[in-house]
This record gives sequence, structure tokens and C-alpha cells, in this order.
Amino acid sequence: GLNLALAMNADDFFRTKTILILDKEAKFKNDRTWSFWEQGQGKWDKLVTKTWNKGLVKAKGEDIFLDLKSYNYKMLRSEDFYTHAKETLQAPNFVWKTEEVKTIVQAKNSASVNTSTAHYTADYVFDSRIPAKYTLEDPKYLNIAQHFKGWIIEAESPIFDDSVFTMMDYNLKDGESTSFTYILPLTKTKALVEFTYFSPNLVSESTYDHYLKNYISEHLGLDHYSILETEKGIIPMTNFPFEDFHQEHIIKIGTAGGWVKASSGYSFKNSERKSQTILAFLKSKKRFFKSPSTIKYQHYDKIFLEVLSKENDFGEELFYRLYKKNSIQTIFRFLDEQTSYREDFKIILNLSSLPFIKAFARHAKSGFRI
Repeated sequence: GLNLALAMNADDFFRTKTILILDKEAKFKNDRTWSFWEQGQGKWDKLVTKTWNKGLVKAKGEDIFLDLKSYNYKMLRSEDFYTHAKETLQAPNFVWKTEEVKTIVQAKNSASVNTSTAHYTADYVFDSRIPAKYTLEDPKYLNIAQHFKGWIIEAESPIFDDSVFTMMDYNLKDGESTSFTYILPLTKTKALVEFTYFSPNLVSESTYDHYLKNYISEHLGLDHYSILETEKGIIPMTNFPFEDFHQEHIIKIGTAGGWVKASSGYSFKNSERKSQTILAFLKSKKRFFKSPSTIKYQHYDKIFLEVLSKENDFGEELFYRLYKKNSIQTIFRFLDEQTSYREDFKIILNLSSLPFIKAFARHAKSGFRI
């Protein structure tokens, strides 16, 4: 929502529009961290906490080093983003209210919003609430959750190489699940350490804590450290048709609008791109909003989800092949949906295996239904 509001603020077309921002709670603290890759300078560089030009994947007993070359991997703390949005969106046509939305109703030429304390009418409502019909257990769709818990820890002595981030470390896993540790070193003594799952099932809070403590003790060799911050999250990776929930004057955004890349869980740069798509629609005077997407990537994502949902134990091998046999630049372009068919074919060939063949067969049996 704030990404969309900032995009509107930067476009003269919206100077005459009154824009109401509703949130059920005031955003002041750091409640999540966004990470993304970019070539060269980006619009958020002044807010970015840390950037890396080198990465590491540890899988199948190997260390795979990633030279990002023209790319940088960037970390943005939500606290800094919220502060920037509040400082930027101070024009008279922006109104902020802390209220919980109860219902949104489509009318003939507008939409109405009922909160816990008020009623509003607008030409368009942009709704980031997840549709009630979406659940991880829905058997009609492929559902994987990227779920995680992370600590920003501080050691008593320098132990981190803060020039290299760890995308995935599979040296510690929860059984045969696709689970790994993700590390963003902020300084030589401080890092965000997250234990992450790509799995159909969630786990208890104590399970995350167990693997975080185990990794920090056994793999980082730390017995004494401070936990400065905690973050956790659940990101849907699914072929659930979020786009079907758009109405003429109600447009779903964020995770609820299908802005999360189904095969990776990344969404921050998608939010930037999708916001521009919405702005173009509002200026076009078309009646219904449709979010354009490339069909081929929807097929790729479904096959990927087929593999992870039906054979979750294959995750380490899958990501080993992906990072071992393809350049990180090609992978970034693939996840950004910018690769050529030739590059796609190479990636598919490198991932070719029995789980992928079976996933493709199931996809074909469904009539290649996305």
C-alpha cells in the first residue's frame, strides 16, 4: 500500500486526487526486512541498510560462491521504509488514519469501506487483505509457505565476513524438509540469521528457536551473543488465483493481489513494478483492471510448486542444481521474468530430474491449467 501511495505521490496526475491511507496499526518499529537485487543505483538506495556484491550457497556438501558482478543484493529495513513514507506523504491530498477495515463493498460507480469507527466512499479501493477463501490447506491449488524466524544477533568478537551474504545454507535441516539458514551480515560482529522453510506445513515457535540456537552454536561457533531484534513471517508461494478477486472499483494489492513470485517468495521489487501497472490503468480510463503476467512463467512456477509440494525432500538438490549450474545473473533475470527462451531452456535442462519430469507430467495431465 505504501509503495503504491509513494508511486502516486511521484506522479502529477494524482495531485488533484484525495488519497486515504488506512492501517489497523501505526507503523513505527522494524517488523520485517526486505531484500532484493538490482543492477546499479535504485530508487531506495538512500534507505538501504546494507548491500552485498558477493553471495554464498551451501548445499550438497559444497560451497557455491556467487559473484553478482553488475548486480547488488540490498537489504531494506521496514522501519526505515515506513519513516520515509510518512515523511514523504505529507501533501494535503494524503490523509492517514489508524483504523481497522471491517468490510469493503463494491457499488455501481464506487466502493465503500467500513472500518471499526467510520464509513468511507472512494472511486477506487486498493485492498491488501488476503481473501478469506485462501488457505494453505486448499487441495485445489498448490500451496507452499515460505515461513521463517530470524534474529539480529551481535557477537562479542568479529566472526562475520560482512562482504558476503549467505542465500542458503543447508548444512542444518529439519529432517527431509526444504529448510535452510539465511544470513545477512551487517558488520563483522552483527548479522541477521534466519531459519527458513519452503514447505507445505508450518512449525511451532519453539522449532524455529531450536534450529536458530543450534545453527548459531554449532555452525557459527557462538556460545555468547545478544539477540537485538526478532522477525518472523509466512509468505504464500501458490498458484491460488488472487487476481480473480479484483472488482471494478476494488483492486487487490500486495500478497492479496498475487504480487509474490510463486517460485521464490520475493515481492518487494514486484510491488514497485505492479504499482506502476496500477497507475497506468488509472490513467487509461479502462473499466476493469487486469494485471498482465507472462504465461510462460506461470507454467514454470506451477511446475516448481509441483516439485516442492509433492517432493519437499528434493529442495536441497533443486537449489543446488539451480545455483551450481547457472550464473547468478541468469537466475536473477529468471526470477524477474526477463529471460529469453534460450536461457529458460538451459535452466530447465539443468533442473531436469525425475521429480521435475513427474511434475511436468502432472501439469500436462491437468491440461496445462495454471
